[in-house]
Amino acid sequence: MTTERGRRPVNLGALVSGSGTVLEALLASGLEVRAVLADRPCRALQVAEAGGVPTELVARGSFGEAFDRDAYTDRLVGALQARGITVVAMAGFGTVLGPSLFTAFPGRVLNTHPALLPAFKGWHAVRDALEAGVSVTGTTVHIATEDVDDGPVLAQEEVPVLPGDTEASLHERIKAVERRLYPETIRRYMHQLAEGPRAPS
Repeated sequence: MTTERGRRPVNLGALVSGSGTVLEALLASGLEVRAVLADRPCRALQVAEAGGVPTELVARGSFGEAFDRDAYTDRLVGALQARGITVVAMAGFGTVLGPSLFTAFPGRVLNTHPALLPAFKGWHAVRDALEAGVSVTGTTVHIATEDVDDGPVLAQEEVPVLPGDTEASLHERIKAVERRLYPETIRRYMHQLAEGPRAPS
């Protein structure tokens, strides 16, 4: 984000692992993403490159019990800091990260979740909502913390559960809302961060 006199520099980085649909929404909204980092080779890196965004593969050495979460997180934090990133957006990132990320970027890691948190935390939020028989679910944008799918909520929007919905059909309607709400919320958050706390009058 370009800064003016009196405003703090706010540089957005995105973490990706998959197809890149969330990243596509961020870029299509006009958000200036300074770097995209991935934990594995994925289409999202190609999306970033096509959009002229610098990319970096910070590959996991293991997806099994040998995975050292804290050491990997330290590597990722170092890569983000080397690129001058100040705000981190999870954009379909598949690795749960250790505490050093949240120490390095306190209150500045954003995430989106396909449910109305605190309901239906975890990887299967859409399936869990259907199994619970709720009539309404939705999507949440929140500040990520060490506790997965926790942290202060920045924005939420409801999505109705329709008769005959499958996990795929409901998730697609949630994603349609998410692709609008997430960029809007990130933009508002970054503007507030850049402005900083106002001095008392």
